[in-house]
Amino acid sequence: MENKQGNLSINSENIFPIIKKWLYSDQDIFVRELISNGCDAITKLKKLEVMGEYPLPEDHKFKVQVTVDPEKKTLSFTDNGIGMTADEVEEYITQIAFSGATDFLEKYKDKTNEDQIIGHFGLGFYSAFMVAEEVHIDTLSYQKDAVPVHWECDGGTEYSMTEGDKDTVGTKVTLFLSDECAEYSNEYRVREVLEKYCSFMPVEIFLNRENAEPEYETIDPEDKLDTDTVVETIVEEAKTEEKENENGEKEIVEVSPAKEKLKIVKRPVPINDIHPLWAKHPNDCTEEEYKEFYRKVFMDFKEPLFWIHLNMDYPFNLKGILYFPKINTEYDSLEGTIKLYNNQVFIADNIKEVIPEFLMLLKGVIDCPDLPLNVSRSALQNDGFVKKISDYITKKVADKLSGMCKTDKETYEKYWDDISPFIKFGCLKDDKFEEKMNDYILFKNLDDKYLTLPECLKTEEPAEEKSEEDSQEGEKEAAAEEKKEAAAEEKKEPEKKIIYYVTDAQQQSQYIRMFRDQGMDAVLLTHNIDSAFISRLEQKNEKIRFQRIDADLTDSFKEETDGEALKEQADNLTKLFRKALGKEDLDVKVEVLKDEKISSMITLSEESRRMQEMMKMYNMYGMDANLFPEKETLVLNAKHPLVKYIFEHNESEHVPMMCKQLYDLAMISNKPLAPDAMSEFVSRSNEILMLLAK
Repeated sequence: MENKQGNLSINSENIFPIIKKWLYSDQDIFVRELISNGCDAITKLKKLEVMGEYPLPEDHKFKVQVTVDPEKKTLSFTDNGIGMTADEVEEYITQIAFSGATDFLEKYKDKTNEDQIIGHFGLGFYSAFMVAEEVHIDTLSYQKDAVPVHWECDGGTEYSMTEGDKDTVGTKVTLFLSDECAEYSNEYRVREVLEKYCSFMPVEIFLNRENAEPEYETIDPEDKLDTDTVVETIVEEAKTEEKENENGEKEIVEVSPAKEKLKIVKRPVPINDIHPLWAKHPNDCTEEEYKEFYRKVFMDFKEPLFWIHLNMDYPFNLKGILYFPKINTEYDSLEGTIKLYNNQVFIADNIKEVIPEFLMLLKGVIDCPDLPLNVSRSALQNDGFVKKISDYITKKVADKLSGMCKTDKETYEKYWDDISPFIKFGCLKDDKFEEKMNDYILFKNLDDKYLTLPECLKTEEPAEEKSEEDSQEGEKEAAAEEKKEAAAEEKKEPEKKIIYYVTDAQQQSQYIRMFRDQGMDAVLLTHNIDSAFISRLEQKNEKIRFQRIDADLTDSFKEETDGEALKEQADNLTKLFRKALGKEDLDVKVEVLKDEKISSMITLSEESRRMQEMMKMYNMYGMDANLFPEKETLVLNAKHPLVKYIFEHNESEHVPMMCKQLYDLAMISNKPLAPDAMSEFVSRSNEILMLLAK
């Protein structure tokens, strides 16, 4: 071929800044692009072989070789794929018909499938100029009598193309790195990028350093391969041990005989796994393989709880594995990692268009070759197809969880405390997921029994024993009464069923004991997401109201009394406590509680407390801390001797101190005291004990 020089038909003064700043947001991506091009070239040659158009030697192994040269500051990528002729170099490299940056953006911003230019050699190749001052291509086409081609360009508008000296089919791209990007001639830096982007590419990738000292390994002769280079034969001496014989005498015994070993040049090891676990059928994967893959990809040595293997061919191709790690603490639940691949090529972590937001709490991989990627392989066209993929993934996760609850409830309950924050977050973020999971949300009660929402709402009332005659008569009366009630009910608002809950079993132990004594139940809601979740449930179901067990005292805890009889006592005690505590707006109630051991309690308005929690969650305290003050009520038990004493001896010098003590005791059962209040409480307790000692 004749030597040729010319101008690139792109406006390189415009296109190269775009490549550097817009086209590729992450500089490391050039490695992925150049290796992807090599893999594409190999794929094309494989197809030609299958079609019988290009015979390959039996021992031929396809590979991409990456070589660093720190001395020369070069980085090269060599594949043994289809190669290019001079005309193809001209077509794919020098004739990318961009008239300028504006036309480029306009032409390619919406391209997705049949005109997907990233699959061609050209544009991915130009990512090399992100890091290189000059780029050389040496290539030899598979075609009969093809002439090797050498092409070079220094990132300007000119290039040169001459006959090359490559003698094997394939392509080698050599980057002469700029000073600021010389780090890419470091073997460890390139290995880091390869492991991030190319760990599962479908062609073996090898990394080496130019002029590196050879490394050696020792093998058994029977393990020798034809490709091994034997350096020398080593004779290992026989191994012996001192043992006692039948007569109790010690003697030297040969444990293993002398044997020959071969010292060979160390075999190269690919940096990637060309058969990732997600590409296999779930039936062909073992539990240990799933765990090992999890450890390797996510560097997490805590075992996942369980996993979902996605394997779909229609209506689109999607495979992947989603792992459920332990996410029961506030901090662990904040971040997961879903790695997105396209034909085993890493794209990015946590792409929100494909992965529903709540699934990003998980760890996993998803490979979808049908994804409509834009030119940089790093972003997605926001179209209906992507939404279908997202919906499918959501459905599969919901099906797995609901199926586990139906068929293996015991295991589902075992995982529940760990996965409940994830499921609740999913219900808050995704309506379709919520619809599917509604009947599979579990609530743990005070006896550590798991209940569904319908089970929580059931009221079990003891039935009175009646004769058959009474029963029939009663049924008629009940039917008539039912009609009247139904007519009246239409005019009324639906009565809400209260579900009581606990947020801190230790802190709220006094209230829990009262509930148990009255045969009442509550559920445990201890995660920071629960406040938002129960609000969502209340919005979806008007007949439900959640109330913390310390929000109010139900009638079950009180004895029936004459309200007027307590009024004078309540008025006097309110004045005493407000004055002693310096809280003029303190709400005080006097009740006759069934449990005479309780002197005082604090109840806190459910609405105001939830608003406070919401403000904490959204960091709104800085705006106005007093916007929604906590509405606390001090409940005094009229039956308790201390309360009686305060009422009857209101002039005593000790009454203010006793009022403060009862208030603090009530607060301690509700929430921890502030540091100053706790110091004062301890000091006051000592003072009271001193009075008793006198």
